[in-house]
Amino acid sequence: MQSSINKKSERRAAYLFVIPAVILLLAFLVYPALQTVRYAFTDYNIMRPDRIRFCGFNNFIELFQDENFWIAVKNTLYFTIVVVPFQTLLALGLALLISSKRKGVAIFRAAYFSPQVTSMVVVAILWTVMYNSNPDSGLLNALLVKLGMEPCGFLNDPKTAMNSIIFMSAWQGAGYQMMIFLAGLQGIPKEQYEAASIDGANKIKSFFYVTLPGLKNVISYVVMITVIQAMKLFTQPYVMTKGGPQNSTRTLVYYIYEQGFQKRNFGYACAVAAVFFVIVISLSLGMKKIIKTD
Repeated sequence: MQSSINKKSERRAAYLFVIPAVILLLAFLVYPALQTVRYAFTDYNIMRPDRIRFCGFNNFIELFQDENFWIAVKNTLYFTIVVVPFQTLLALGLALLISSKRKGVAIFRAAYFSPQVTSMVVVAILWTVMYNSNPDSGLLNALLVKLGMEPCGFLNDPKTAMNSIIFMSAWQGAGYQMMIFLAGLQGIPKEQYEAASIDGANKIKSFFYVTLPGLKNVISYVVMITVIQAMKLFTQPYVMTKGGPQNSTRTLVYYIYEQGFQKRNFGYACAVAAVFFVIVISLSLGMKKIIKTD
């Protein structure tokens, strides 16, 4: 009888702890998502909230005929395809460098991780200054001039703007993945390396036959979260380029912001957001299936 009473009290206590989180989840995630789907089928201009009218699939029809939407899709996919392997390899390389027990390793760990805890807005502003096309004020172009090279219009040239954002984003975000890889490296038994060494394997072979197989699940997780974060690219184009030059850095999330808060076309922005949600979910499920197959 007493144990039954204790279980009920424990259950009540559990509900009391869970209910606030559930309320916040419903209020700030589930409800806005449902409202987004609802408004996607309406002709809703945020300046005229009293004139919301149902328009069926008109927003989606207009969306798939919109050239700017496809440009945003292309830019988002390009950013994701390039930054994910680049950032993952950079993070893995940094983790391998600082995994050894040497003096001063803690300093390097803090240095490599510090960009991750710095606000992306601050990082974007700093790199915008560094990318300045004027050699007198742009650090990178000043370095190029001193090396006898021509200045580069990093953010002013459509050919280099997105690549410049990719490099900065990988530099800023690699610290988080580095710590995950570092935890994975510490989880690989030392006996495996000792056995490989006895069998005559050098460091390169040990990396391919011991380290990589031991990090398989970690690599899958890192790639998954990096893809999701890359698809949500917004802050860097907003702060550094405003989607330019010539729409070369306009992404899907930036396009949603542009339609919803600049042009006040809220219904159309919700339709873009709904399609964006489907794209992200499809990519996540596809990657999960591929990982399980492997």
